Amino acid sequence: MSTSAPTHTRRAGAVTTVGELSRRRAPRAGRRLGRRTARMALWVGLAALVVAVLYPLLWMVLSSFKDNQEVFGNPWGLPGELRWHNFAQAGSAGVVRYFVNSILVTSASILTTVLISAWAAYGLVRLRIPFGGAVLGLLLGGLMLAPTVALIPLFGLLQQLGIYDSYWALIVLYTAFRIPFTTFLIRAYMIDIPPSVDEAATLDGCSPTQTFWQIILPMSRPILVSAALLQALFAWNEFVFALVFISTGDLKTLPVGLMDMQSRLLTDWPVQFAGLTMAALPMIVLFLIGQRQFLRGLTDGIGK
Repeated sequence: MSTSAPTHTRRAGAVTTVGELSRRRAPRAGRRLGRRTARMALWVGLAALVVAVLYPLLWMVLSSFKDNQEVFGNPWGLPGELRWHNFAQAGSAGVVRYFVNSILVTSASILTTVLISAWAAYGLVRLRIPFGGAVLGLLLGGLMLAPTVALIPLFGLLQQLGIYDSYWALIVLYTAFRIPFTTFLIRAYMIDIPPSVDEAATLDGCSPTQTFWQIILPMSRPILVSAALLQALFAWNEFVFALVFISTGDLKTLPVGLMDMQSRLLTDWPVQFAGLTMAALPMIVLFLIGQRQFLRGLTDGIGK
């Protein structure tokens, strides 16, 4: 009658039993299972987030092709046909005019905010300006000022300047209230540009202005794109200033204009959804085009 002997394996001059090997492998297998479970939970959470973000947009787009009966009778279904005339009605109701107004105000505010902030950031980082620390503290203090608390003094100021109820009223306010944040954002990126770049430009005969325009700005393109996209999102969707400081109907921007259109159309919901789709489409396309530069600018700037 034979007796079973414990199985051994030799490794590096030591004798290890199969049971010991199993006990050592068990924690590793548990860790691998835990990592796989965490990875799967992460993917499930990201998928749920994608659905939560995209489905309302998809529902809005689909509803813009329906009629009132389908909107209320079959709100979650597909439209019976593509009713493009809803977009034509939304355009004739004023969306095109509001669209043009928003493009003008947003484009001008992007240009002024990004250029002024970039020049201010360059001065704070590279130039030895007097009281640079105090200026930076003043800019950061501007981040703490809520725009709504300044509505009354701004109303009188814009009237004294003669720009109340004009495009300039919104352009000036959108620029002024976004310069602190945009300057802080661009400054965080420019800090990590080596000073040797400016020194080499000086040796080549460049003035500080030439260095800024020809060297520093091209090198800061990712953060400039990020700042421009953030400014576009702010100016395109801003409501309070556009409501208070614009009274002429032909000068209203999209947020206020869509609210005014809703009060006129009342129960014509498909046309309202068409107007909302037209208002949301430019920002979606803009972010899709500039998403790579946007993410690179934020990660290189804020993360440094």
